[in-house]
Amino acid sequence: MTHPSAAARRYRLDDLVVDLDRQRVERDGVPLDVAGLSFRLLAFLLGQGDRVVSFDALIEGVWAPAVVGEETVTQRVKLLRQALGDDGRQPRYLRSVRGVGYQMCRAAEPLPVADAAPLPPPPAKPRQRRAWRFAAAAALVLSAVAAAAWFAMRERLSPPSDDALARAHHYADIGQHDNNERAIALYEDVLARAPDRADAQVGLSLALSARVCLYNGAPDPDGRAEALARAAIARDARDAAAVNALAYAEDCRGRIDAALAGYQQAYALDPHGRVASLASAANLLAVKGRLADALQANLTASSEASRLRFLEIQIARNLELLGFTAVAEARYARAFRLYPDNVFANVAYPRSLFLQGRYAEAQAAVDEALRRPLHPDLYVLAGELALLRGESERAAAAFTRAAELRPHSGWPALLAQVHAGRIDPAWREGRLASIRAEIADGDRWPETQLEIVVLQLAAGDHAAALDALEAAIASGFSDRAYLQNSPLLRPLAAEARFAAAIDAVGRHVAAERTRVLAADWLPPDLLSALPARAP
Repeated sequence: MTHPSAAARRYRLDDLVVDLDRQRVERDGVPLDVAGLSFRLLAFLLGQGDRVVSFDALIEGVWAPAVVGEETVTQRVKLLRQALGDDGRQPRYLRSVRGVGYQMCRAAEPLPVADAAPLPPPPAKPRQRRAWRFAAAAALVLSAVAAAAWFAMRERLSPPSDDALARAHHYADIGQHDNNERAIALYEDVLARAPDRADAQVGLSLALSARVCLYNGAPDPDGRAEALARAAIARDARDAAAVNALAYAEDCRGRIDAALAGYQQAYALDPHGRVASLASAANLLAVKGRLADALQANLTASSEASRLRFLEIQIARNLELLGFTAVAEARYARAFRLYPDNVFANVAYPRSLFLQGRYAEAQAAVDEALRRPLHPDLYVLAGELALLRGESERAAAAFTRAAELRPHSGWPALLAQVHAGRIDPAWREGRLASIRAEIADGDRWPETQLEIVVLQLAAGDHAAALDALEAAIASGFSDRAYLQNSPLLRPLAAEARFAAAIDAVGRHVAAERTRVLAADWLPPDLLSALPARAP
């Protein structure tokens, strides 16, 4: 019996190549749809060589601390076999051992490091959008409370009588990647027994969306998250939880107009139970440049719910875009100091310093954040700071690291490719076609246009880059400070249209700020620079 080396990170299994670092399975260079719990199961079995692995060992190694039975293991093995194209009656990769467990048909062969291929350029085919789209523009913190639609599980669903469903809700409520995968497995188990159970459909829909939007998972090419939510809505059009799940699925695909309407509908259906939907709507209002409306919705949500763990950062970002920089920075700094395990705060605070042109302080904060739980956008920020110092090789390494941490996200991979050296014109055109297809499919994120800006600048086409920038601003892009500070846009600095674009953003923000200052809903203590209003 042979065992793969503990140091090996890539294996050959018959005609498959399994990359543990990238969580990727390929056959003849074509990736297979093996992700999440299925990949964890495969990785665990690979580590056992060709020995028989009992049900108990599988449950302990893959599902623990979740409490599952043999039926759950059997169902997950079935899904893994389907993804690999394996046949349980004539197994090629994984065989069952009756009454005991499972066994790999052969031990995997470790591939030497020399055989490891470099990170491939991003595919030219249309991609599913990400929730965290344009790192340097701080879309991450704007999108953080969209995640609340997932994390506030107890807010959305009535207490279940099914033990497996209760445990699924429990793991969903905790959050984090591994718990999300445990929740998915348990929801799948419930739906295997009761395919039409609406609360399980809603829970699984949200978990599948979270896998892509929050945990860097592979895209959902079949739109299963959306289909599950629509199935629940078909049985009850007033099911606010299902409407919210559909909005979240649309949000993860970049369809922000449909997502915003869905979040608002969910909140209207259940104003007391769907505060997370209101916070998610506030996020998208800010994305669309409706900063005053976004702040009002954010403050309403904050007054009604304290469990939305990302709302403080979202409000800070809202204030930052409105020009209340000192107040926003104080909120970011507090979160950075008090919550070192919050990956969103770990990116937001150094980025706020970067946007103020305080580059040395931003780098010091990045260095500290890199010793904490990581988010890929931290490396994107590190890459931009390196470019400002003229350290192109260090910038390229940082962008590459971001792409490795989020292999299914287009933006880090795009930056890694652009800064790796000469751009292949065919790749560039393919990538542009892919992004434009996403826009045609309903992607209305302003930052999507900024990806086009970077690609056009890589080809030296300033006019086309400015066209895309103006389209981003027309779609709601409101971060004037980013336009002024990002090294990615420095080639446009001498262009009159670039200066005009910055001025256009400034005028829009000034109008939104005036609305805020005149609003009767503005709390007197929200803006420390302002005196409290007289009663």
